[in-house]
Parts: sequence; structure tokens; C-alpha cells
Amino acid sequence: MRIDVFGASVKDGRGNTVSRRLFVVQADEVGVLTVRQPTYLAELALAPVGTPVSNNGQMPDRARVEQALIEKALNPFLEEIASQRAREVETIARHLEISLGELIHRANMSLADLANRRIEGENIPGLEGNISQAEAHLDELNNRLEGRRGELAMERHLAIGDIEHIGCAWVLPHPERTSPGIASMVRDEEIEQIAVQEAIRHEVERGWVIESVEKDNRGFDIISRKPHPHDDKTFTDVRFIEVKGRAAVGEIALSDNEYKTAERLKKDYWLYVIFNCGTTPELHLIHDPARLSWQAVVQVAHYHIGSDAILGVKNP
Repeated sequence: MRIDVFGASVKDGRGNTVSRRLFVVQADEVGVLTVRQPTYLAELALAPVGTPVSNNGQMPDRARVEQALIEKALNPFLEEIASQRAREVETIARHLEISLGELIHRANMSLADLANRRIEGENIPGLEGNISQAEAHLDELNNRLEGRRGELAMERHLAIGDIEHIGCAWVLPHPERTSPGIASMVRDEEIEQIAVQEAIRHEVERGWVIESVEKDNRGFDIISRKPHPHDDKTFTDVRFIEVKGRAAVGEIALSDNEYKTAERLKKDYWLYVIFNCGTTPELHLIHDPARLSWQAVVQVAHYHIGSDAILGVKNP
């Protein structure tokens, strides 16, 4: 398959860049296009120089790739940022109306007081000059308010800009994927789905709220949150869970991205290992798995550990 990497921005009506992100579009061997998270790149290893690739002629051209990028990634990106910007601008607008509105009110009251003195014929030195200054100050405040209202209106209007094709690469199966040392790391989708469902079942039975992020390449598969006993919109604890399944009992491998995420999140990261997915699933919970004695497998940028270490682990 082939991956194309793009950068794109969201700009507001004043030309300011509100947000910029990387996007990865994957084309499989029959030309089906899928948007992947940029962290997907961390799952790959460099092939030796000169490795041949086969172009079967079914790969989509740049126009199709960019159309898929717009439809599947950039439009949702724009909607996400527009929603955030709308909330931000609304907050700013509310404070603007309160703060400048109060200043304008005070200026109006001051001008009215000076005008009343003139009507009443009070002999006050410099009264006309004070009235002129008060009128100018009031005009300046009103102009500031209208100016900021106009700027905020422009800041509400967002559009995609600066779409840049950064590069593309071919992704090939690892040449040693069937070798004994690497075969156990090859993902079995059916087994993995059994494992994920077992992990979700466990969390739901505990009363925690599940969010699946398997497709996002974030370094974990599930975010599990513990709801407050008296407020189901508030959470008191969270687990970032990576799920690994095996048909029987065997070695466990973490990708480079998963391992580094475990190192970064430490005690918030959990590894749920499900052995015997082919028969009766057996769940093992590993808290802060980065503390274990993982061994790096450089050929495929993975870290692996024997089943004996999983079975013998004791959580703190």
C-alpha cells in the first residue's frame, strides 16, 4: 500500500492560522483510501535501501487522494475547529459587550451631566471644551466596540488553507513476518476483536464508561473513565488501556508507539492481556507495563515480553 502525508491549516477571516495538523491518507492494494492518524508512522520501520515495490496500476492519483483528504479529514477538522472557535468568540464577545458597554454607559452619563449644566446656564470655565472631549471619548468607545464586533465576526468565519503535500511512501509487509521471532507479533484481527470485547466487558461490569480509540493510533485502544457516584457527567479516575490478545498463551509485543506511550503515561497506562482467546478468554491486568523488562526487537521497532512475565506480574 501507499501513504501520502499532508499538512493543512484552518484560517479565520482575518488570515490568522487557528490550527495546523498533519494528515495521513493510506491507499491499499486495490486503491481504497483511508485516513490514518499521523502516529501511524511510528508503527513503521525503514526498509533497506533498494527494496523494490510493485505498482499494480490501481493506485489513485493525487486528485483522488486530495478529494478523500478533504471529505474524510479536512471537513471534519474544519467543523471541529469551527465549533471550538465559536465558543471562544462567544465568550470574548460577551466580555466585550459587558466591559465596553459599561464604559460607554459611563461616558454617556458624563456627557449628559455636562450637557445638563450647559442647558441650566451654569457658568463653568471650559465647559464647552469638556463637552467636546466627552463627545470625542464616547465616539472613540463606540468605534472600538464596532471595530471589535467586526473583527470577531471575521474570526468566526473559518476555512481550510495551506494544504501541502509533504511526501509519500510505500508500505510493504515485513520480509520476515513469517519467521518464528516475528510471526507472533503479526496482528490477528479476529483474536484482537475477541480480546477487545473481553476488555470492554470487564470495564463495563466495573461500571466504568468506555471510549474506543483503536483506529486513532494513539498508543492505546480504550479510554476507560470512572463516573462520579453522584454525577454521571463527572469522572474521578481514568485508564488508558492497550489490549493484546493471543489465541493461546504466548509472547506479547508492543509497538514502538505503544511502548513510548506507556513510558509517558506511566501509572495511568494499563495493558490488558487476554490469553486463550481461541477457547476461554483469560484476562490479565498489567498496571504501568513500562516497568517490566521488555526487550526491543529492532527489526520491526517492537518490544516483546514472554508470557511467564505476564502471568507472574504483581500490580502495586
